[in-house]
Amino acid sequence: MLFTDLKLSEPILKAITDQGYTTPSPVQAQAIPFILEGRDMLAGAQTGTGKTAGFTLPMLEILSRTKNTKGPRHIRVLILTPTRELAAQVGESVKTYGKYLPYKSAVVFGGVGIQPQITTLRNGVDILIATPGRLLDHMSQGTVDLRNVEMLILDEADRMLDMGFIKDIRRVISILPQKRQNLLFSATYSDEIKTLCESILRNPAIVEVARRNTSSELVTQKVILVDCAKKSALFGHLVKENKWEQVLVFTRTKHQANKLSEYLQKIGVSSAAIHGNKSQAARTKALADFKNGSVKILVATDIAARGLDIDQLPHVVNLELPNIAEDYVHRIGRTGRAGNEGEAISLVCVDEYDYLKGIERLINRKLDREVIPGFEPDPSIMAMPIMQGRGGGGGRGNSGGGQSPSGKPQGQKRDSSSRRSEGNRSEGRSNSQRREGSGRGR
Repeated sequence: MLFTDLKLSEPILKAITDQGYTTPSPVQAQAIPFILEGRDMLAGAQTGTGKTAGFTLPMLEILSRTKNTKGPRHIRVLILTPTRELAAQVGESVKTYGKYLPYKSAVVFGGVGIQPQITTLRNGVDILIATPGRLLDHMSQGTVDLRNVEMLILDEADRMLDMGFIKDIRRVISILPQKRQNLLFSATYSDEIKTLCESILRNPAIVEVARRNTSSELVTQKVILVDCAKKSALFGHLVKENKWEQVLVFTRTKHQANKLSEYLQKIGVSSAAIHGNKSQAARTKALADFKNGSVKILVATDIAARGLDIDQLPHVVNLELPNIAEDYVHRIGRTGRAGNEGEAISLVCVDEYDYLKGIERLINRKLDREVIPGFEPDPSIMAMPIMQGRGGGGGRGNSGGGQSPSGKPQGQKRDSSSRRSEGNRSEGRSNSQRREGSGRGR
């Protein structure tokens, strides 16, 4: 199948051609026809498979087919995303594929001044991409009008539920027109997502191009066993020994992200950290420096697990495993995108053995283990509990319930009902103060 087979108009096909694409990805090939029919949709696919274009292209096509008959320019499409980075990425996609169409779009999220957003909204937009907290700010101030929305798109809906945005989403939905098209896209979908779907989707088409919660087959995955205290040194050794030029490395806490970045700078490796306490300007600069190669290592908490679109990123490293197994899939999904191969390495200490088992159950495969000479784990060290609180990990500063080297459970086991790691908890979700990945307010 080619994009020309999908009944997209010439301006959209021209924009696709400008990007060098001719063949849709599987999720695009399956989803676009259903969306163009006006169907509600629940779509699940691995990260890096083109989900964003999967809804952006048909959304633009539908707008071009249906004229605005309600007077001045108004919001016809609302796209909700969980994080600023993902909102910005979606906004870029809308601009890229809508470059030959007359529609205006706007992206609104917290962590930046609200007044410029108010001015943009007052001038009129057709497509609004927003994070839930900032959208509620605009709603409370009366600076956004959603009464004429024709299409609602929830991108990475499972992440929004993880971050505690379900009440916000329902508040937004309650003021939207009853008659509208609803699309729900997500890399994974849980039972909670199914419940949400039942309340907002009407006879939806279901598209799932890969087994639920699977990791990309293009990503080589392995585990390196190491003591907690040696992780930073081991990571620095791997970077220098392998001459890595571009690595995205994940930590569980903001403190650990800063600590690792500072360590790398000390040993002569350029790095930057992005997390909720960084300003939006600092986060944007760090990502830009990483993309252009002036920074080799980008250290991130899970706010960056979704929404980062980095061309041909070769390596993802988990300095610390996430306490939510699904987040592992999203982390390593930053590599192996758009048909490119990638490598994902997890540095695992004894405290994290339970987390590792949970990840392997989720992806239905056992990951290869290895030990690096000079960094062998001490078999006498027993697992310590992982503290799921602000400020980061218990015992040795790591998070994760574990087992002893013999395999016997030790310490605090993972609470499968918990949906917040330290990074998620402190990066925002109370009803009174939604941070959406920022360290302060909306």
